[in-house]
Amino acid sequence: MRVLLTNDDGIDAEGLRCLRRALLALPGVDLRVIAPDGNRSATARSITIRRPLWVQEVAFADGGIGYSTDGTPVDCVRLASLGLIPGWSPELVVSGINHGSNLGDDISYSGTVAAALEAIVLGLPGIAVSQQSDALELDFRQSEAFDFRAAAAFTARLVAELATAPLLADTLLNVNFPGCEPEGVEVARLGKRLYRDQLELIESDPDRAGRHRYRVYGEAVDPADEEPDTDVAAIAKRRVALTPLHFDLTHHAGVKALMRQDLGRLLAPLERT
Repeated sequence: MRVLLTNDDGIDAEGLRCLRRALLALPGVDLRVIAPDGNRSATARSITIRRPLWVQEVAFADGGIGYSTDGTPVDCVRLASLGLIPGWSPELVVSGINHGSNLGDDISYSGTVAAALEAIVLGLPGIAVSQQSDALELDFRQSEAFDFRAAAAFTARLVAELATAPLLADTLLNVNFPGCEPEGVEVARLGKRLYRDQLELIESDPDRAGRHRYRVYGEAVDPADEEPDTDVAAIAKRRVALTPLHFDLTHHAGVKALMRQDLGRLLAPLERT
């Protein structure tokens, strides 16, 4: 199986390096790495369209070669699918291991999840993997220290499982690992992420009138009231959360509701004044 490994924390991130070692140990896996040359967290599905992309070969400590780019995680997947590596294209995209969780609503901001989403846009299966720090925070932002070895081993076993139990078409698997020894695995739906966001004035520029710096994000709210079948609740219980995702954002009930409206009347000629 030809596997592309990427992330949004950058090619030097320990989460990617640890997962690379675990995937290389799998028999029958032809692994290649294309990742950003620095941190691209929270870039979501952004792509680079107004300038060419730099790509640099990167040597790993074991003698292997990867590729870094000044683009985004989605750019990395597109580079692989469009033939950056001669004679090679991915059959599976694995993104991670992200330094910090990607739970609930936060997945819409995540570059880690975006890379796996790009896989299913291209008709490939994708796996996005994220992990809490050892502080067991539920924030998406990096916190304390990380030990990725268990999450990397678990992900490698997931990849091996795909040979006999493939993902449903147009589906990616969002994996969140607790920052401790897990107490089980749950297949869960997306939960709700809440933050104590506030607009905080940090400073005013004395040399430019009307120019100010603000902080606009706050700490995550403890999910004590989170519904029990969500990814947020699973991680709070120190369990691995597995959430299948797809790209269809259509609200199908909303389509039926709109179809019952006579929206064609809005095209009637308007009075010109």
